[in-house]
Amino acid sequence: MSEYLDLLIVDNDLSLDPARQPLLVEDRACIAQDIAHMIRDSGLLVTLVAERNRLKQRDCIQQLELLVENDVRLVPGTASITEIGAGQYLVTAKTLEFGSIEVTL
Repeated sequence: MSEYLDLLIVDNDLSLDPARQPLLVEDRACIAQDIAHMIRDSGLLVTLVAERNRLKQRDCIQQLELLVENDVRLVPGTASITEIGAGQYLVTAKTLEFGSIEVTL
């Protein structure tokens, strides 16, 4: 049985099976989805993408890393956010029970 269970959200909408029932996401994928939603809901990602000053961008990334670190399901000190392209960021962290997670924003 899964420890963490949630509805699968794809493109800001529920993902449905052929019978039109919501699909579920569990454990590691659930944690990754929760982190992506937490970051999006914080509003810091919009600020980060809009910011042109590299120093202010780094400050925003640190704020996001601290936000991610607050998740009690993660190993403290393992959250990292790196820019992988123009306006694209990779969030990595280790969960206490399910190994590493990666979220692309």
